Amino acid sequence: MNKFRNKTLGKLFLLLFTVVIGMISLVYTDHLVSKLKVEERKNVELWAQAVKIISTTDSDQDVDFLSGIIDNNTTVPVILTDENDNIISSLNFDKSRTDDRRYMEKRLQKIKEKNRPIVVDLGNGHYNYIYYKDSIILTMLIYYPYIQLAIIILFILVSYLAFSTSRKADQNEVWVGMSRETAHQLGTPTSSLAGWIEILQHKYPGISITKELALDVQRLEKVTERFSRIGSRPALINEDITKVITRTVGYLKSRSSSKVKFTNDFDTGHEVSIPINTALFEWVIENVAKNAIDAMEGKGEISIRIQENEKNAVIDITDTGKGIPKPAFKKIFNTGFTTKQKGWGVGLSLARRIIEEYHHGRIFVRHSEVGKGSTIRIVMKKNKI
Repeated sequence: MNKFRNKTLGKLFLLLFTVVIGMISLVYTDHLVSKLKVEERKNVELWAQAVKIISTTDSDQDVDFLSGIIDNNTTVPVILTDENDNIISSLNFDKSRTDDRRYMEKRLQKIKEKNRPIVVDLGNGHYNYIYYKDSIILTMLIYYPYIQLAIIILFILVSYLAFSTSRKADQNEVWVGMSRETAHQLGTPTSSLAGWIEILQHKYPGISITKELALDVQRLEKVTERFSRIGSRPALINEDITKVITRTVGYLKSRSSSKVKFTNDFDTGHEVSIPINTALFEWVIENVAKNAIDAMEGKGEISIRIQENEKNAVIDITDTGKGIPKPAFKKIFNTGFTTKQKGWGVGLSLARRIIEEYHHGRIFVRHSEVGKGSTIRIVMKKNKI
């Protein structure tokens, strides 16, 4: 539980760190943009003064200097108009389109929406107007923090996906290795026990306990088979899940407290055939049921219901346990997540792996209410994949 809480906090910290970087960049860039806007307007006003002086003087004084000021503007797009908004000249627009009157008029209308014009008083009641828009550099600077933030988020996302994929691959490799080693280790003593039981049954046929021992050995053999199948694609064969579930529930009843009541809410005589690997599917039912028993603390009722339609078979396993908080609906299927002090958080994770990866079905919390119980739903396809 603490492990997953720490992971969640780590992700939140990473997200917060990204947002803080983005906000700092945004605020600082906005400050720079504001200063640059002021400087650009000053430059345009200086440009306007040069235009005014050249337009109103007949002398050649400082004409070269003033023309230099005008020509020095190579970044800010400007349009000079008369008092009737007729375009006199323009600067820093697409040169191939400056002769297109309609194009320039559209540009003028857009510029009017951005910045207030600079008035050039020509005297005698005549005026010219200089309209300008933000330079390319200023425009790029405005969008820079958003692009930077997007790049940071993309980098973090790609890094997270790469790390997550690598971690899952490592986990799968460890999982498969441990499973096969467990199957190997269980194989020898299980075979030995089976041999001893045969000897006991032959020498002492009247002892009833040997039958129960034989059932437990069969269960060990089945567990060994299950572990040996982890990591390999299991064969799916059409089976009647009503019989499989009835058999599994029967075994759980004999190995559970008498205070735990099992109810089969389905017709055991009605066949519901779907493609499954019986050994692994039984494992899922066992894991979900055992998790329910733990949630009820060894006292309560477990109800199993089977429904079907043309495409799917739906199994609902309902308990009267302590329930699951809504934020944990998905987390309970994560490896390592557990609310038990001595739990490993493997059972439901394994159940999801078997259902989703091997049977292409779905398993999820259909309903849960804290203090009243939960329903885990398993949806299985009726046709082979």
